[in-house]
Amino acid sequence: MPDAIEVRKVPIKNVSDASGLAELIDAGTIEADRVIAVIGKTEGNGGVNDYTRIIADRAFREVLLEKGSRPESEVKQVPIVWSGGTDGVISPHATIFATVPEGSVEKTDDLRLTVGFAMSEELLPEDIGRVAMVDKVAAGVRVAMERAGITDPADVHYVQTKTPLLTIHTIRDAKSRGKTVWTEHTHESMDLSNGCTALGIAVALGEIEQPTDADVMHNRDLFSSVASCSSGVELDQAQIVVVGNARGVGGRYRIGHSVMNDALDTDGIWAAIKDAGLDLPERPHTSDLGGRLVNVFLKCEVSQDGEVRGRRNAMLDDSDVHWHRQIKSAVGGVTASVTGDPAVFVSVSAAHQGPDGGGPVAAIVDLGEDPTGYPAP
Repeated sequence: MPDAIEVRKVPIKNVSDASGLAELIDAGTIEADRVIAVIGKTEGNGGVNDYTRIIADRAFREVLLEKGSRPESEVKQVPIVWSGGTDGVISPHATIFATVPEGSVEKTDDLRLTVGFAMSEELLPEDIGRVAMVDKVAAGVRVAMERAGITDPADVHYVQTKTPLLTIHTIRDAKSRGKTVWTEHTHESMDLSNGCTALGIAVALGEIEQPTDADVMHNRDLFSSVASCSSGVELDQAQIVVVGNARGVGGRYRIGHSVMNDALDTDGIWAAIKDAGLDLPERPHTSDLGGRLVNVFLKCEVSQDGEVRGRRNAMLDDSDVHWHRQIKSAVGGVTASVTGDPAVFVSVSAAHQGPDGGGPVAAIVDLGEDPTGYPAP
């Protein structure tokens, strides 16, 4: 059985700031060598050339090296997943997952938070957007589930991934070996990589049957309700973090999930929080959270019909500001109106992640007798 988990959300005060992580370690809240995953938002453009992800990644790994005893080779293997782009009110932040020493928390039969991670086989540029990628991601998810001590896919509530997208360099590499790629548009390859990865997660969890190459990005009825997929230039494998609940782990935290059916669906966010275990009134308010909501994790997407609740919008036609930034800003505001805290993980490009025009929502709550408290400062 895996160790219990401590999970904390910290602000990122500038693009290279990792002081929140350092302070948690210095205070003895977590141990540097027990940090097993970090999931965060950085303030770049969220595009192919968003280098804030690389800067933040370096800053957090430097703290783990300085304050821990693991060699650099091991620290490099810690999944640190950054989603670029804090459009609108979204505030840069990181959620840190660390194991706690055995014996420091009581083991119980209640469902409690557990985390597993894995790296897939290498993803070649010609794999991206095709069944080969689905299969490699699905295999990695199964490994991460086993490491989390989860045997029932119903206990998986959130799967965060980071996968490679296509660049001019990798497209040239594929061609030099006589291979073709799904698209030669590098920005489009971000949506493609995310969507194809989500199908791999859905296959691993039994949410869908094995898709075909033709289904990728076209059959939007195929989706995962727990996938949260990001892509970037900084790796050539799928970095997979499975977050769920298991009995016998112990600890204070639990996770739940739901979906937003469209960009305004606050009920979907509340449903995820309730699914995690908070007892809320029929018409909840931010004040009902009582400092027990650690964070929410969402993906969002513009509806392919260009409408929200029957009203047309112009996001897909806008040539000045890409729809990625517009929908992320809108859903970030909707989410913060529920949580009362703009430090929420809202990421765009949600093909095959939740219903079209909506997206998956996961929520982690603190069920301890004396919750640490996560109100906005």
